[in-house]
Amino acid sequence: MEKNGEEYLKTEYNNLRIVRTEILFTPLLIILPLVVAGLLINDWFSSGFSKGVPGYECELMLAIIILVSNIMFDIPFIRSLIQFNKKRLFNKS
Repeated sequence: MEKNGEEYLKTEYNNLRIVRTEILFTPLLIILPLVVAGLLINDWFSSGFSKGVPGYECELMLAIIILVSNIMFDIPFIRSLIQFNKKRLFNKS
């Protein structure tokens, strides 16, 4: 008998592989947008704010959008990973 896609994903081994992949990508998902937003804010401050050029205001807006959306995505993502790790630790003991 062949398993369809849903049955394949429901196995415990595959769930652990999926979560392990998410855990490995967590630093990239958190740090990369923060670095990009920081670079945009730095460029806005050094080229736009300090010199009084209003053309750099879009970089500030873009940095704020990246920061807000990153925070809105990261907080639930990290909470779910912490809850999963706690659940997995309690199931082992």
